Parts: sequence; structure tokens; C-alpha cells
Amino acid sequence: MTPSDTSGSPGDAHGRWSDLERPPLNAAALRRGLVRPGGLWTEIEVVQATGSTNTDLVVRARAGAPEGTVLIAEEQTAGRGRLDRAWTAPARSGLFFSILLRPGEAGVPTERWGWLPLLAGVASAAALSRAAGVDTALKWPNDLLVTVAGEERKLGGILAERAGDAVVVGLGLNVSLRADELPVPTAGSLALAGAVSTDRDPLLRAVLRSIAEWYGEWRRFEGDPGACGLQETYAAGCATLGRRVRAELPGGRERIGEAVAVDGDGRLVLATEGGVQEPVSAGDIVHLRSVPREEDPPAQE
Repeated sequence: MTPSDTSGSPGDAHGRWSDLERPPLNAAALRRGLVRPGGLWTEIEVVQATGSTNTDLVVRARAGAPEGTVLIAEEQTAGRGRLDRAWTAPARSGLFFSILLRPGEAGVPTERWGWLPLLAGVASAAALSRAAGVDTALKWPNDLLVTVAGEERKLGGILAERAGDAVVVGLGLNVSLRADELPVPTAGSLALAGAVSTDRDPLLRAVLRSIAEWYGEWRRFEGDPGACGLQETYAAGCATLGRRVRAELPGGRERIGEAVAVDGDGRLVLATEGGVQEPVSAGDIVHLRSVPREEDPPAQE
């Protein structure tokens, strides 16, 4: 299949694009608003459908595509999350895109590249909170959360993949997903969280501009998460910290403890029984319950 660029022209008002509540993205307008001399974003392409934008962009990265390439799909037929989990959603119900970054060109050492998915989370949460009017929190390491009917729900996820000397960061964000379309009960969307707008064009522009700002600062400080403020900002917006959690680790192991910090390497630090603090670099995190601080009132279970 050869994906085709979609620009949201009036001729698209029939056929696939007949759902007026979910109009196509306007690729030409996105390029006009985001691609500029000296800016991060260099190429923006919108395709009607593809298997996975990450898979496609990894191939392009290895072939030498420039930093700042953005690939957006109106629909993904084989979208992937962490641990190769499937990501499915109706066409044009969300923002499904990948970005190509080459931090080594700016002198960022490879050991700091692991901060890129956390950076994308911070930038996306800030942008969506402003543009959609919805409080958006972070769940370590790669999820964005919103509150729907008083319950914590997953709004979207982030997947970063190394491609030689590049990193491809993919994001999937539920925008207009309705209750009867949720893939699992724990999923949510901006619409279900009461967003003031579900217009995907300005939402996408806001997210990409926020990523460019954070990436520019992070790169300016050679990827130092403390010096550029990323580590502190991530911790401030992370709903995992201060919670009792279960870390499901590779190899079938698990740890239970209070999430107390995100360290300089982007690892989640757990305070386990016996007072031992253990960093977790990879794994699934399950929020078990809140652990109130001394100055906080008791949490309502």
C-alpha cells in the first residue's frame, strides 16, 4: 500500500471523509504553521492509513531522513505500544503520529536519549492542558492520563525506538473517542474528559510546538534533564509519584513499593519494604493506591 497525503480539501467531504464530526487533518495548513527556517520541524506528511507510523519512520530514519520529519496517520492498522501491544482506534478519532529526532547532532550523549519519551510526555501534557482545557497527568514511563467521571483513564501513550543514530518517538492520543468505542474500560479521551475543543489541527500544532520548545531546551543543555528543568517538571506532573505501585518487571518479576522519585537517568525509584530504594528502568507500573504525605488530608478511597 502506498499511503497518500491528505490535505483536508473540500473534495474529501465524501466517501471516507463523510463523518463531519471527524474531519481530516489539513496537511497544508500544518506545514504552513510548523515548518519554518531554523525550526525543528522540517517535513510534515499526513497519510490516510498505514500499519504503524513508527515502523514507517524508522525505515526512513535509517535511509537518512532529516531530523524534524513528522509522519501522521489518520488511521493505523497495526499501531504498537510498549511491549508490542496493539494500539487500535477508529479513523480520525485521535492523533497518531511519529517524529524523527537526531539528538547526537547537537552533542547529546546517547545515555541521555532515554529522556526523550518522558520529554514528549511533559510537552504533550502541557500542550493538551492548555489547548483542550483538560488536566493531563503523566504515568511513568510513557502514558498520559485524564480523569473521566472521577476515574483515572489512559488518554494516550508514547513509544520511542532507536534507529541507528536517530530516535523515532511515536504518540497516540485519543481525542474524540466515544464511550462505546473504548478498546478497554480503562481508556479515555479528551472528549470524555470534557475538552473545550476536539479540533485535531490546533491540538496537533500545540503538541508539536511544545515538543519543539522542550527539545530545544533539552538539546541546549546537552540532554541534562536537571539543568533544562525537564526532570523537575516531569516529577511535578507525574501521577505515579507518591503512589503505592506494583512494578511488573521483565522476566516475570515484580516489586511493590511507594514511587518516590524519578532519578537523573529517568528511572522510577521505589521505596520498598525495609526502607530499600530501588530504581526501575523498565516495566509496567500499576497504580495501587495513594500514599498521602504528612501535610495532606487523608485520601478518599
